[in-house]
Order: sequence, then C-alpha cells, then structure tokens
Amino acid sequence: MGYRIVKKKPLNPTVTEMDVEAPFVARKAEAGQFIILRVDENGERIPLTVAGYDREAGTVKIIFQIVGATTKKLNELNEGDCICDFVGPLGKPTKTDGLKKVCVVGGGVGCAIALPVAKKLHDMGCEVHSIIGFRNKDLLILEDEFKKVSSKLVVMTDDGSYGRQGVVTVPLKEAIENGEKYDEVIAIGPLIMMKFVVAVTKEYGVKTTVSMNPIMIDGTGMCGGCRLTVGGKTKFACVDGPDFDGFEVDFDEAMERGSMYKDFERHAYEETCNLFKKEVESDA
Repeated sequence: MGYRIVKKKPLNPTVTEMDVEAPFVARKAEAGQFIILRVDENGERIPLTVAGYDREAGTVKIIFQIVGATTKKLNELNEGDCICDFVGPLGKPTKTDGLKKVCVVGGGVGCAIALPVAKKLHDMGCEVHSIIGFRNKDLLILEDEFKKVSSKLVVMTDDGSYGRQGVVTVPLKEAIENGEKYDEVIAIGPLIMMKFVVAVTKEYGVKTTVSMNPIMIDGTGMCGGCRLTVGGKTKFACVDGPDFDGFEVDFDEAMERGSMYKDFERHAYEETCNLFKKEVESDA
C-alpha cells in the first residue's frame, strides 16, 4: 500500500519530476503549498513543494533535486512503485487575488515552485512576465512550460551557454527601468538569488514576495531548522509561510543557518550511495 508513482521523468541529470497518485491531496492543493513524504517506513520525512496537480486524475506533481539521502532513495523508485507517506497540502497558498501584472523570477530547481504560481496567475487573466535562471544549459528545466503561461520569458545562464548570460536581476532591473509597472514580483530560488532580487525591487519600491521553501527541513516547525527573522520577529517557513514579504526577511541570517546542515547532509548522502552500491554488488 502507498501512493503510486504514475509518471517519472528526468528533467536534467540531477532533477526528477514525478506524478503521484494522491487524490485527496490533489483535490485541495494550491500553488505555493507543499507535501511531506516518506519514501519507506524507515525513511525521514521531507517537505517538497507541489509543482502541479490534476484534480480529475487525482495526481500531484513533485519535482526534486537529488541532493541528499532521501532524494537519492526517492529517485530509485520507478513508475508503478509506491511512496509510503504523502501528506498535504500544507503551508499557505501563494496570494494571487487582485494581481494584474506580475513578474515571476525562478532560479534553478526553484522554478518548479515558481511554475504553478505563474500558471495560476495566467489562468486568472494576469499578465505574467517570467525570468528563469540556471548555472548552465544542462541544468535548464521547464522552459516550455513557462512559455505557455508567460507573455514574456527571459532565460538566463551564468555561463551564457543558453539564453542570455548573467543573473536574473539584470533583466528584472532592465524591465523596471524600461517602465514595466508590476503589481508584484514573486521570487523563488536560492537564498542568495532572492536576496539580490529584493535588493533590486526595494530600490524601486516594487512589492516582492519570496518563498522560503529552500530552508524547510521537517515541514512542521518542530525541528526549528526553518526559523527565520521577518520584520524583526521570529517566524517558521513551514508554519507561517512559506511565502513572506521579501523586504522584511533577514536573508543573511537564513543563509548562515542553512549552511549548518551541509556537512551532515553530504555524509548521509554518501552513506546512502555506499548502501546502494553494496546492494548492487550483493545482487550481482
């Protein structure tokens, strides 16, 4: 028993897309929310953003980067296999009411979170401009999907191997200086990217929402790993967010806390890789 994987597709060498049969979650899910899953009974609980949903088919789309032990295990599953636990939707949906013109800025795998937001805005009749950025062409994901929901789309790569060379703040600043009047900018990606997006929009007084999904760990507020300071007050990304007013987030503090777990996660990932290697050798 569990939640069946009905579709699995690699988006690039380190990012995978899955459609999971979870009708009760699909019925209620909205852009900006997340689920918590366990791959198996002995697995850890991890939060993943809802990257899409099909209410009629009863499926929920998740997109994840293979960076740690649990995402490594999850990626070992194939179509027809089942995920042990799949709980949600959790978190507060992204606020989209009343928005007429929005710039959605996505960075790396954060584009998986940004896409359903852009799609919902487009479906509401909002004019959507999208800027998506990646380190290089090989890491590009979801370009065609963004094209379908954006009246303007700019693709940036750090090394210039695809689209324009540079960071996402360059076309964002150009657009604002060229007279684009955005009701709001919605930024989702690495903390450093969101920090600099906010630095640009603050200069011009353009309201900016950021998703602090990247710092979530257990998704319930119990671990404290997603604690951050917003407007001088302590908040938890999973319980109070994941969306916050970008002008009020202390990004430096959040980045410092996020770096605390890198060595632990790398160790867990390597242990998992070694475990799979031993299993393969024993089966041979």
